[in-house]
Amino acid sequence: MIRRPYVCLTAVLLALSLSVSVLLPARSAHAQVVLPDFADLVERQGGAVVNISTTQIVRGSARGLPQFPNIPEDDPFFEFFRRFLPPNQGSPSPRELESRSLGSGFIISADGFILTNAHVVEGAEDITVRLTDKREFRAKVVGADRRTDIALLKIDATGLPRVALGDPTRLRVGEWVVAIGSPFGFDNSVTAGIVSAKGRALPQENFVPFIQTDVAINPGNSGGPLFNLRGEVIGINSQIYSRTGGFMGLSFAIPIDVAMDIVSQLRSTGRVARGRIGVVIQEVTKELAESFGLKKPMGALVNSLEKGGPAQTGGLEPSDIILRFDGKAVNASGDLPRIVAATRPGSRVPVEVWRKGQMREFTVTVADTPDEKAVPRGPQRGQPGPQGQAPQGPSVPPPNVSGRGQPRQGLSVIDLSAEQRAQLRLGAGVLVDEAQGNAARAGIRRGDVVVAINNVEIKTAEQFNALMAQFERGRNVALLVRRGENSIYIPLRIEPNS
Repeated sequence: MIRRPYVCLTAVLLALSLSVSVLLPARSAHAQVVLPDFADLVERQGGAVVNISTTQIVRGSARGLPQFPNIPEDDPFFEFFRRFLPPNQGSPSPRELESRSLGSGFIISADGFILTNAHVVEGAEDITVRLTDKREFRAKVVGADRRTDIALLKIDATGLPRVALGDPTRLRVGEWVVAIGSPFGFDNSVTAGIVSAKGRALPQENFVPFIQTDVAINPGNSGGPLFNLRGEVIGINSQIYSRTGGFMGLSFAIPIDVAMDIVSQLRSTGRVARGRIGVVIQEVTKELAESFGLKKPMGALVNSLEKGGPAQTGGLEPSDIILRFDGKAVNASGDLPRIVAATRPGSRVPVEVWRKGQMREFTVTVADTPDEKAVPRGPQRGQPGPQGQAPQGPSVPPPNVSGRGQPRQGLSVIDLSAEQRAQLRLGAGVLVDEAQGNAARAGIRRGDVVVAINNVEIKTAEQFNALMAQFERGRNVALLVRRGENSIYIPLRIEPNS
């Protein structure tokens, strides 16, 4: 009789535990994930996004199609009509075609300043801005910068809606973002996605740390805003990666802080001032870091310098690895062009480099980058550009000369003749007569000139082979290779010779 209350209490607890165990799975099974709602954002900010249409006169020849003067020569129907219509008699007559293009933009001030991409308005003779309330305005270009693809327009209007600007440095990978623009001319189209990466470097785009997203961007979206969920513009949609010309999940936006720095310079001076130090750099790979004694791959490896340029005058040399510039860390080679470009010309800044196994500090006076007309957008074939990657160029054909050394690591080198040294303007180096096996796999070619091994300048084939024989098996060494007018460091792993 005394045990009965305890039995009842045990039964009650057991029943409660069973009911909890039944309820918990049911509750988790009905749990819902709430996706973000972009409707309020679009209502608040959509009115500040504009459609931009441009007109450009393209001059060409009719090439025998006077009956259809408005068909562009790259249109598939042009070839059809050329084949099946009677040809025009006489010589081809010149003609003028009106080319139209579409883009997007957004209002950054109530008095009519509009931000877009430079490529949207490049070469345009007439620019029309259409607002969401269907009003249209003729726009003029206040200034444009091709290097960052930023253009500032002005329309004659007041009291306009304008966007709020955000801070791209607070943006996190995986965060939701929204684009508003005019893809294929469809005004105020909204697409959404997430941030895929930050600080992305693109080929020939050395001055912009792009925001990569998977937001659907198509022709006509260029120049439109990229919003965060707070309704702030954090980027300008500029490029896509595509094999077909359509969206493939890789979109790139210019951070708004980069754009607004360009805007302030365009408004005040009409041009953009950028620093330069006159170096050609390359990425520090794991193999190159090992060759130069760095614990991990970081920094920007200098493979050549502009003669008499700021870097050379300041004491920098080939094989230096720039780790900090003006107090800012250079984690990858792509960081250096952006940091240097953002430095005011004329500034004397400290530069920390890794040289021959130790840190050194130099002071460099930053120079001004010439205007766009004088400098191509990126290094051209055979011409190294300032703070650019070393492109490939033609090789020097090896002549029959004495001074051939025994092959090392698949490399057979010979001494340069006096004529070749004068032609290449080199005081050192040996010519690659043959590249096989390990050397060929590393990317070394017949006709290359090996100027240095790690930090040691090479003057003869005998010196080259003697130095190569000293390295331990399994170690990486860096060969400074001159190819045509360009130089690049190539890592070579030391293997036992057959």
